[in-house]
Amino acid sequence: MAKRIWINEHEYVEFADMDKVSLTDEIASRKRVYNYYALGMYLPDPDPVLRKQGKDITVYKNLLVDSHIGGCVESRRAGVLSQEWEIKPKGTKRADRKAAEFVDDVFKNIDMDRVIREILDAPLFGYAPLEVMWAKDGSRIVIEDIVGKPPEWFVFDEENRLRFRSKENMIQGELLPPRKFLLARFYASYANPYGKRVMSRCFWPATFKKGGFKFWAIFTEKYAMPWVIGKHPRGASEKEIDTLLDALEQMIEDAIAVIPEDSNIEIKDTPKTASAEIYDKFIDRCDAELSKAIVGQTLTTEQGRVGSQALGKIHEEVRKDIIEGDKKIVKTVLNQAIQWLVDLNYPDAVYPVFSFYEEEDVQKPRAERDEILTRQGVHFTKKYYMEKYNLAKDDFEVLGASTAQQMAMFAEKTPKEPADQQAINNLVATAEKQLKQPLEKLLKPIFG
Repeated sequence: MAKRIWINEHEYVEFADMDKVSLTDEIASRKRVYNYYALGMYLPDPDPVLRKQGKDITVYKNLLVDSHIGGCVESRRAGVLSQEWEIKPKGTKRADRKAAEFVDDVFKNIDMDRVIREILDAPLFGYAPLEVMWAKDGSRIVIEDIVGKPPEWFVFDEENRLRFRSKENMIQGELLPPRKFLLARFYASYANPYGKRVMSRCFWPATFKKGGFKFWAIFTEKYAMPWVIGKHPRGASEKEIDTLLDALEQMIEDAIAVIPEDSNIEIKDTPKTASAEIYDKFIDRCDAELSKAIVGQTLTTEQGRVGSQALGKIHEEVRKDIIEGDKKIVKTVLNQAIQWLVDLNYPDAVYPVFSFYEEEDVQKPRAERDEILTRQGVHFTKKYYMEKYNLAKDDFEVLGASTAQQMAMFAEKTPKEPADQQAINNLVATAEKQLKQPLEKLLKPIFG
């Protein structure tokens, strides 16, 4: 009897070859596809620009020297680096809180700004490998550092696993040990584990822009300076012509020249032309394409651009959406590191999570919550206020619970400012009303 799977109570699908092919087996694989060829057991990079140039990712790294590209990249990174981060416990048990505190202590001993910056290389170059440096701290295993490594040192194999191209194994690469390398990737897929690259979209605009500057410099050198024209008598010898030419070159450099008496030198202004504007517009267009490739818009990166306020807000929202995507990449990578830490030190705890927040947005809700808890008798330590509110040690003192409660009770009994102001207004109105009548009686005989 043929095996079947019931889709609903009326339909089913028969599998005649169920014994030969399991549903868990992969059918469409690289090993079975008709037109797949691997290079030495590793996947070739499918990036169209790199394949055409016959080079590696260092081509894209060289583009970062462009001032506009560098500025846009820093603007995109700053959107993530400007955020505060914290480790949040997910469970409610004591072990869950201890695990979160442990991870928080480990991360605070690492230069997280540098780590996040290196993770953010993934959108630029498609992927960013980071090596985890483990260390022993008493009975615990901690992460001493997380170091970004050049992506051109690595390749992916047929199973999309990351491999290190060492001197001993330059072609196939060495398979990496578990829990040793973190991998940040940008729009990676089964077909392309190397990910998509923002710098790939920047290559041609940056190349054309460089050529535009070159031609603009030639144009400027040719037409920006006045022309020096030397006139020699008809029938002058080659030697006399060369002598006059040497004198003109010396005049251009030193503004001094000695010429024969019968020769003539004339200085003419360059012809007026608007051709320079063509180069200016061309380079501006290249910069605009680079801005769109890196930050998704142009109004927040181009100076002198004219745009409405509404359009500017739309462009800023586009940039924020891109930054949110970058934040997800960072959180995915660091949460993987957190899971490794917890597995090795608190195997029974629920994984805490790494998250971003904006300091100004969280201070007020946190302060209101802490005020309520203080009224209920909760006593916060000085360390808590220093970490959560970014306060210096000598800028404040923590009052005792009884003192804080007494101050809170006094604050509740103190009349609010609107009520006090209303009472003052009533007294003033009453006084004016009482003084008004005697003054009128006193002044009436005098002024009638």
